[in-house]
Amino acid sequence: MEDDVQFYLDDAKERMDNTILHLDKELLKIRAGKANPQMLDGIMVDYYGSLTPLNQVSNVNVPDPRTIKIQPWEKAMITPIEKAIMAANIGLNPSNNGELVIINVPILTEERRHDLVKQVKQEGETGKISIRNTRREIIEEFKKLKKEGLSEDMERDAEDDIQKLHDEYIKKIEVLISEKEKDIMTV
Repeated sequence: MEDDVQFYLDDAKERMDNTILHLDKELLKIRAGKANPQMLDGIMVDYYGSLTPLNQVSNVNVPDPRTIKIQPWEKAMITPIEKAIMAANIGLNPSNNGELVIINVPILTEERRHDLVKQVKQEGETGKISIRNTRREIIEEFKKLKKEGLSEDMERDAEDDIQKLHDEYIKKIEVLISEKEKDIMTV
């Protein structure tokens, strides 16, 4: 029975770690006014009929805080890359000089910053819900184990452990959110 309890606690920790990783990736996509290659993560380009990630058909770099330069490996890919960026609807307007796709990242307005903070908080809340759901599901597993013969003390200890894990990960999410919020609101 102790092995089962430990198995569920380890499973919960792994799921909560994955939630934090996912939240981290989502927060990277929310731009804070500074150019960042991760802003283009998830953009798929039509590469001769198949959708391919942007970073697999080009080199993406940031020469300064306001510019993203995309160097396609084939000149024929300039137009499909521009179309993919426009279709992604991330608020960036690409242009090209015949060799590179250039994106000038505009300075954020105060209103846009507040919208982005709301978006960050929404992502954080989604992460917290995922953590809470994991806790609830694991506690249900402990209750099933109790019916199978797990002692009441062990069940209570296991529930305390999962609650501590829950609290620890909720704090991690709050730290990520406040750091991103500070980053967005810094002009």
